[in-house]
Amino acid sequence: MTSAPVTEVAEKHRFDTARLETYLRSAIEDFGDGLIVRQFQGGASNPTFLLTTTRRGAETHYVLRKKPPGDLLASAHQVDREYKVMKALAQTDVPVPVMRCLCEDASVIGTAFYVMDYKEGRVFRDATLPDLSPRERAAVYDDLNATLAKLHKVDYQAVGLGDYGKAGGYYERQLKRWIAQYRGAESEHIPEMEALIAAFPSLIPKDDSVTIAHGDYRLENTMFHPTEPRLIAVLDWELSTIGHPLADIAYNCFLWRSDSPGWGSLLGVDFDTSGIPSEKAYLDAYCRRTGRAGVDNWNFYMAFGIFRLASISQGVYRRVLSGAVASDRPAINGTQHLAQQALAILEGR
Repeated sequence: MTSAPVTEVAEKHRFDTARLETYLRSAIEDFGDGLIVRQFQGGASNPTFLLTTTRRGAETHYVLRKKPPGDLLASAHQVDREYKVMKALAQTDVPVPVMRCLCEDASVIGTAFYVMDYKEGRVFRDATLPDLSPRERAAVYDDLNATLAKLHKVDYQAVGLGDYGKAGGYYERQLKRWIAQYRGAESEHIPEMEALIAAFPSLIPKDDSVTIAHGDYRLENTMFHPTEPRLIAVLDWELSTIGHPLADIAYNCFLWRSDSPGWGSLLGVDFDTSGIPSEKAYLDAYCRRTGRAGVDNWNFYMAFGIFRLASISQGVYRRVLSGAVASDRPAINGTQHLAQQALAILEGR
Protein backbone atom coordinates (compact mmCIF):
# COMPACT_ATOMS: atom_id res chain seq x y z
CA MET A 1 0.00 0.00 0.00
CA THR A 2 3.00 2.27 -0.38
CA SER A 3 3.98 4.45 -3.30
CA ALA A 4 6.06 2.95 -6.09
CA PRO A 5 9.61 1.89 -5.15
CA VAL A 6 12.37 4.39 -5.89
CA THR A 7 15.61 3.32 -7.58
CA GLU A 8 18.54 4.81 -9.43
CA VAL A 9 17.55 6.56 -12.66
CA ALA A 10 17.30 4.14 -15.59
CA GLU A 11 20.00 4.67 -18.20
CA LYS A 12 17.52 5.61 -20.95
CA HIS A 13 15.98 8.26 -18.69
CA ARG A 14 19.13 9.94 -17.39
CA PHE A 15 19.59 13.67 -17.84
CA ASP A 16 21.89 16.48 -16.70
CA THR A 17 21.10 16.83 -13.00
CA ALA A 18 23.26 19.94 -12.59
CA ARG A 19 21.43 21.68 -15.42
CA LEU A 20 18.09 20.74 -13.84
CA GLU A 21 19.18 22.06 -10.46
CA THR A 22 20.24 25.37 -11.96
CA TYR A 23 16.88 25.71 -13.67
CA LEU A 24 14.84 24.80 -10.58
CA ARG A 25 16.72 27.22 -8.35
CA SER A 26 15.45 30.00 -10.60
CA ALA A 27 11.95 28.56 -11.04
CA ILE A 28 11.10 27.51 -7.46
CA GLU A 29 11.60 29.87 -4.54
CA ASP A 30 13.91 28.49 -1.84
CA PHE A 31 14.41 25.24 -3.79
CA GLY A 32 17.41 24.06 -1.76
CA ASP A 33 20.85 22.64 -2.57
CA GLY A 34 22.53 19.33 -3.37
CA LEU A 35 19.87 17.94 -5.70
CA ILE A 36 19.57 14.14 -5.71
CA VAL A 37 17.39 12.50 -8.38
CA ARG A 38 15.93 9.01 -8.11
CA GLN A 39 13.25 7.35 -10.23
CA PHE A 40 9.93 5.83 -9.27
CA GLN A 41 9.56 2.36 -10.78
CA GLY A 42 6.70 1.97 -13.26
CA GLY A 43 5.74 5.19 -14.97
CA ALA A 44 4.83 3.36 -18.18
CA SER A 45 3.60 6.60 -19.68
CA ASN A 46 5.36 9.59 -18.12
CA PRO A 47 8.57 8.78 -16.21
CA THR A 48 8.38 10.10 -12.64
CA PHE A 49 11.26 11.09 -10.37
CA LEU A 50 11.81 11.91 -6.71
CA LEU A 51 13.85 15.08 -6.20
CA THR A 52 15.57 15.61 -2.87
CA THR A 53 17.28 18.84 -1.81
CA THR A 54 18.59 20.22 1.47
CA ARG A 55 17.04 23.44 2.70
CA ARG A 56 18.08 25.01 5.99
CA GLY A 57 19.53 21.70 7.15
CA ALA A 58 16.45 19.60 6.38
CA GLU A 59 15.59 17.40 3.42
CA THR A 60 12.85 18.65 1.08
CA HIS A 61 11.20 16.44 -1.52
CA TYR A 62 9.55 17.19 -4.85
CA VAL A 63 8.22 15.04 -7.67
CA LEU A 64 9.15 15.57 -11.33
CA ARG A 65 7.16 14.10 -14.22
CA LYS A 66 8.44 14.31 -17.77
CA LYS A 67 7.73 13.07 -21.23
CA PRO A 68 9.56 9.83 -22.07
CA PRO A 69 12.42 9.82 -24.57
CA GLY A 70 12.07 8.63 -28.17
CA ASP A 71 9.33 8.83 -30.77
CA LEU A 72 5.95 9.40 -29.14
CA LEU A 73 2.40 8.61 -30.22
CA ALA A 74 0.32 11.59 -31.26
CA SER A 75 -1.52 13.37 -28.41
CA ALA A 76 0.17 11.23 -25.74
CA HIS A 77 2.42 12.17 -22.79
CA GLN A 78 1.13 15.74 -22.51
CA VAL A 79 2.66 16.73 -19.18
CA ASP A 80 1.63 20.33 -19.77
CA ARG A 81 -2.01 19.27 -19.55
CA GLU A 82 -1.40 17.42 -16.28
CA TYR A 83 0.15 20.55 -14.84
CA LYS A 84 -2.60 22.83 -16.09
CA VAL A 85 -5.51 20.83 -14.71
CA MET A 86 -3.97 20.30 -11.27
CA LYS A 87 -2.99 23.96 -11.07
CA ALA A 88 -6.59 24.92 -11.84
CA LEU A 89 -8.09 22.43 -9.37
CA ALA A 90 -6.04 23.85 -6.50
CA GLN A 91 -8.84 26.40 -6.04
CA THR A 92 -11.50 23.67 -5.62
CA ASP A 93 -12.28 20.94 -3.07
CA VAL A 94 -10.69 18.28 -5.31
CA PRO A 95 -7.41 17.31 -3.56
CA VAL A 96 -4.33 17.66 -5.78
CA PRO A 97 -0.60 18.23 -5.11
CA VAL A 98 0.81 21.76 -5.14
CA MET A 99 2.21 22.57 -8.59
CA ARG A 100 5.58 24.34 -8.58
CA CYS A 101 6.66 24.85 -12.18
CA LEU A 102 6.19 23.71 -15.77
CA CYS A 103 9.15 23.67 -18.15
CA GLU A 104 8.46 23.21 -21.86
CA ASP A 105 12.07 23.97 -22.85
CA ALA A 106 13.45 20.59 -23.96
CA SER A 107 17.02 21.86 -23.68
CA VAL A 108 16.93 21.58 -19.87
CA ILE A 109 16.55 17.78 -19.49
CA GLY A 110 15.64 16.66 -23.00
CA THR A 111 11.84 16.81 -22.76
CA ALA A 112 9.10 18.94 -21.23
CA PHE A 113 8.48 18.35 -17.50
CA TYR A 114 6.79 19.74 -14.43
CA VAL A 115 7.57 19.70 -10.72
CA MET A 116 5.10 19.41 -7.86
CA ASP A 117 5.30 19.02 -4.10
CA TYR A 118 5.87 15.52 -2.75
CA LYS A 119 3.03 14.29 -0.55
CA GLU A 120 3.44 11.70 2.17
CA GLY A 121 0.67 9.14 2.08
CA ARG A 122 -0.53 5.70 1.04
CA VAL A 123 -1.18 4.46 -2.49
CA PHE A 124 -3.23 1.27 -2.35
CA ARG A 125 -2.00 -1.21 -4.96
CA ASP A 126 -4.28 -4.03 -3.81
CA ALA A 127 -7.90 -3.05 -4.34
CA THR A 128 -9.08 -5.50 -1.67
CA LEU A 129 -7.26 -3.43 1.02
CA PRO A 130 -6.22 -6.53 3.00
CA ASP A 131 -4.47 -4.55 5.77
CA LEU A 132 -7.51 -2.41 6.60
CA SER A 133 -10.58 -3.10 8.72
CA PRO A 134 -14.05 -3.32 7.13
CA ARG A 135 -14.84 0.15 8.49
CA GLU A 136 -11.66 1.59 6.95
CA ARG A 137 -12.31 -0.15 3.61
CA ALA A 138 -15.80 1.32 3.49
CA ALA A 139 -14.39 4.78 4.21
CA VAL A 140 -11.69 4.48 1.51
CA TYR A 141 -14.18 3.52 -1.20
CA ASP A 142 -16.68 6.11 -0.03
CA ASP A 143 -14.08 8.89 -0.28
CA LEU A 144 -12.90 7.57 -3.66
CA ASN A 145 -16.50 7.85 -4.85
CA ALA A 146 -17.14 11.24 -3.23
CA THR A 147 -13.97 12.74 -4.71
CA LEU A 148 -14.97 11.73 -8.23
CA ALA A 149 -18.38 13.32 -7.68
CA LYS A 150 -16.64 16.51 -6.48
CA LEU A 151 -14.55 16.60 -9.64
CA HIS A 152 -17.60 16.25 -11.86
CA LYS A 153 -19.32 19.14 -10.06
CA VAL A 154 -16.46 21.58 -10.71
CA ASP A 155 -17.37 24.47 -13.02
CA TYR A 156 -14.51 23.98 -15.47
CA GLN A 157 -14.96 27.37 -17.08
CA ALA A 158 -14.90 29.17 -13.73
CA VAL A 159 -11.54 27.60 -12.82
CA GLY A 160 -9.93 28.57 -16.12
CA LEU A 161 -10.32 25.31 -18.04
CA GLY A 162 -12.69 26.56 -20.71
CA ASP A 163 -10.08 25.79 -23.35
CA TYR A 164 -9.07 22.43 -21.90
CA GLY A 165 -11.19 20.45 -24.34
CA LYS A 166 -14.27 20.60 -26.52
CA ALA A 167 -17.68 20.50 -24.87
CA GLY A 168 -19.82 17.67 -26.23
CA GLY A 169 -19.14 14.90 -28.71
CA TYR A 170 -16.77 13.24 -26.24
CA TYR A 171 -17.28 9.64 -27.29
CA GLU A 172 -17.02 10.40 -30.99
CA ARG A 173 -13.65 12.09 -30.39
CA GLN A 174 -12.47 9.42 -27.99
CA LEU A 175 -13.29 6.65 -30.43
CA LYS A 176 -11.29 8.37 -33.15
CA ARG A 177 -8.38 9.02 -30.78
CA TRP A 178 -8.06 5.51 -29.36
CA ILE A 179 -8.42 3.81 -32.71
CA ALA A 180 -5.57 6.01 -33.96
CA GLN A 181 -3.48 5.26 -30.86
CA TYR A 182 -4.09 1.55 -31.28
CA ARG A 183 -3.20 1.60 -34.98
CA GLY A 184 -0.05 3.57 -34.19
CA ALA A 185 1.17 0.87 -31.80
CA GLU A 186 -0.42 -2.21 -33.43
CA SER A 187 1.84 -5.26 -33.40
CA GLU A 188 -0.53 -8.06 -34.40
CA HIS A 189 -4.08 -8.66 -35.60
CA ILE A 190 -6.54 -8.85 -32.70
CA PRO A 191 -10.05 -9.85 -33.89
CA GLU A 192 -11.79 -8.59 -30.74
CA MET A 193 -10.31 -5.13 -31.18
CA GLU A 194 -11.57 -5.04 -34.75
CA ALA A 195 -15.05 -6.12 -33.58
CA LEU A 196 -15.15 -3.34 -30.99
CA ILE A 197 -13.94 -0.74 -33.47
CA ALA A 198 -16.72 -1.78 -35.85
CA ALA A 199 -19.48 -1.86 -33.20
CA PHE A 200 -18.94 1.29 -31.13
CA PRO A 201 -19.89 4.08 -33.57
CA SER A 202 -23.55 3.05 -33.79
CA LEU A 203 -23.88 2.47 -30.03
CA ILE A 204 -22.82 5.87 -28.65
CA PRO A 205 -25.53 6.99 -26.16
CA LYS A 206 -27.42 10.26 -26.62
CA ASP A 207 -26.41 11.49 -23.14
CA ASP A 208 -23.88 14.24 -23.90
CA SER A 209 -23.07 15.46 -20.38
CA VAL A 210 -19.97 17.62 -19.99
CA THR A 211 -17.58 17.84 -17.04
CA ILE A 212 -13.87 17.64 -16.30
CA ALA A 213 -12.97 13.99 -16.92
CA HIS A 214 -9.91 12.58 -15.18
CA GLY A 215 -9.52 9.83 -17.75
CA ASP A 216 -7.74 7.30 -15.51
CA TYR A 217 -9.66 7.47 -12.26
CA ARG A 218 -9.01 4.42 -10.10
CA LEU A 219 -7.86 3.59 -6.59
CA GLU A 220 -4.19 3.23 -7.56
CA ASN A 221 -4.13 6.76 -8.99
CA THR A 222 -5.07 8.35 -5.69
CA MET A 223 -3.20 8.89 -2.43
CA PHE A 224 -4.64 8.50 1.05
CA HIS A 225 -3.59 9.99 4.36
CA PRO A 226 -0.74 8.06 6.06
CA THR A 227 -3.01 6.80 8.87
CA GLU A 228 -6.58 7.87 8.08
CA PRO A 229 -8.89 6.46 5.36
CA ARG A 230 -9.03 9.92 3.77
CA LEU A 231 -8.12 10.77 0.17
CA ILE A 232 -5.49 13.51 0.05
CA ALA A 233 -4.51 13.64 -3.64
CA VAL A 234 -5.75 12.60 -7.07
CA LEU A 235 -2.76 11.79 -9.29
CA ASP A 236 -1.92 10.92 -12.92
CA TRP A 237 -3.99 13.43 -14.90
CA GLU A 238 -2.38 12.78 -18.28
CA LEU A 239 -5.63 11.61 -19.91
CA SER A 240 -7.80 14.36 -18.43
CA THR A 241 -9.92 16.60 -20.62
CA ILE A 242 -13.33 18.24 -20.84
CA GLY A 243 -15.33 15.10 -21.34
CA HIS A 244 -18.14 12.84 -20.17
CA PRO A 245 -18.55 12.06 -16.45
CA LEU A 246 -19.84 8.54 -17.08
CA ALA A 247 -16.55 7.66 -18.76
CA ASP A 248 -14.82 8.18 -15.41
CA ILE A 249 -17.25 6.27 -13.23
CA ALA A 250 -17.41 3.35 -15.68
CA TYR A 251 -13.64 3.14 -15.91
CA ASN A 252 -13.44 3.35 -12.10
CA CYS A 253 -15.93 0.47 -11.85
CA PHE A 254 -13.73 -1.83 -13.95
CA LEU A 255 -12.20 -2.82 -10.60
CA TRP A 256 -15.29 -4.95 -10.04
CA ARG A 257 -14.83 -6.74 -13.42
CA SER A 258 -11.05 -6.87 -13.81
CA ASP A 259 -9.20 -10.15 -13.34
CA SER A 260 -5.77 -8.49 -13.41
CA PRO A 261 -4.03 -8.17 -10.01
CA GLY A 262 -1.61 -5.74 -11.66
CA TRP A 263 -4.43 -3.35 -12.59
CA GLY A 264 -6.55 -4.08 -9.54
CA SER A 265 -9.41 -6.52 -9.00
CA LEU A 266 -12.35 -7.01 -6.66
CA LEU A 267 -13.40 -10.37 -8.07
CA GLY A 268 -14.21 -12.80 -5.28
CA VAL A 269 -14.66 -10.13 -2.60
CA ASP A 270 -17.48 -10.71 -0.08
CA PHE A 271 -19.24 -7.36 -0.25
CA ASP A 272 -21.48 -8.24 2.71
CA THR A 273 -18.59 -8.52 5.19
CA SER A 274 -15.52 -6.81 3.71
CA GLY A 275 -16.73 -3.22 3.95
CA ILE A 276 -16.14 -2.80 0.19
CA PRO A 277 -19.32 -1.87 -1.69
CA SER A 278 -20.64 -3.86 -4.64
CA GLU A 279 -20.40 -2.34 -8.11
CA LYS A 280 -24.10 -1.47 -7.97
CA ALA A 281 -23.83 0.14 -4.53
CA TYR A 282 -20.79 2.13 -5.65
CA LEU A 283 -22.53 3.34 -8.83
CA ASP A 284 -25.71 4.17 -6.90
CA ALA A 285 -23.70 6.28 -4.43
CA TYR A 286 -22.12 8.20 -7.31
CA CYS A 287 -25.54 8.80 -8.89
CA ARG A 288 -26.94 10.12 -5.59
CA ARG A 289 -24.00 12.49 -5.22
CA THR A 290 -24.29 13.84 -8.76
CA GLY A 291 -28.08 13.96 -8.97
CA ARG A 292 -28.54 11.15 -11.50
CA ALA A 293 -31.55 8.85 -11.39
CA GLY A 294 -29.40 6.07 -12.81
CA VAL A 295 -27.29 5.19 -15.85
CA ASP A 296 -28.70 3.82 -19.10
CA ASN A 297 -26.41 1.95 -21.50
CA TRP A 298 -24.03 0.96 -18.67
CA ASN A 299 -22.54 -1.87 -20.75
CA PHE A 300 -21.46 0.62 -23.41
CA TYR A 301 -19.69 2.89 -20.93
CA MET A 302 -17.96 -0.02 -19.23
CA ALA A 303 -16.94 -1.71 -22.51
CA PHE A 304 -15.61 1.52 -23.99
CA GLY A 305 -13.48 2.15 -20.92
CA ILE A 306 -11.92 -1.30 -21.23
CA PHE A 307 -11.40 -0.81 -24.98
CA ARG A 308 -9.52 2.38 -24.24
CA LEU A 309 -7.46 0.53 -21.64
CA ALA A 310 -6.68 -2.10 -24.28
CA SER A 311 -5.45 0.59 -26.64
CA ILE A 312 -3.26 2.02 -23.89
CA SER A 313 -1.98 -1.47 -23.12
CA GLN A 314 -0.94 -1.88 -26.75
CA GLY A 315 1.02 1.37 -26.60
CA VAL A 316 2.73 0.38 -23.34
CA TYR A 317 3.64 -3.00 -24.84
CA ARG A 318 5.34 -1.30 -27.75
CA ARG A 319 7.23 1.01 -25.39
CA VAL A 320 8.37 -1.89 -23.20
CA LEU A 321 9.66 -3.67 -26.31
CA SER A 322 11.60 -0.54 -27.26
CA GLY A 323 13.10 -0.23 -23.77
CA ALA A 324 11.53 3.17 -23.14
CA VAL A 325 9.70 2.03 -19.97
CA ALA A 326 11.58 1.76 -16.68
CA SER A 327 10.33 -1.68 -15.64
CA ASP A 328 11.81 -5.03 -14.75
CA ARG A 329 8.65 -6.84 -15.83
CA PRO A 330 8.66 -8.96 -19.01
CA ALA A 331 7.02 -7.58 -22.15
CA ILE A 332 3.54 -9.16 -22.16
CA ASN A 333 0.77 -7.87 -24.43
CA GLY A 334 -2.51 -7.90 -22.51
CA THR A 335 -4.45 -6.12 -25.25
CA GLN A 336 -6.33 -9.15 -26.56
CA HIS A 337 -7.51 -10.25 -23.13
CA LEU A 338 -8.84 -6.76 -22.36
CA ALA A 339 -10.55 -6.62 -25.76
CA GLN A 340 -12.20 -9.96 -25.08
CA GLN A 341 -13.53 -8.64 -21.76
CA ALA A 342 -14.83 -5.45 -23.39
CA LEU A 343 -16.58 -7.32 -26.19
CA ALA A 344 -18.23 -9.73 -23.76
CA ILE A 345 -19.59 -6.84 -21.68
CA LEU A 346 -20.75 -4.93 -24.75
CA GLU A 347 -22.65 -8.00 -25.97
CA GLY A 348 -24.13 -8.61 -22.51
CA ARG A 349 -22.26 -11.87 -21.95
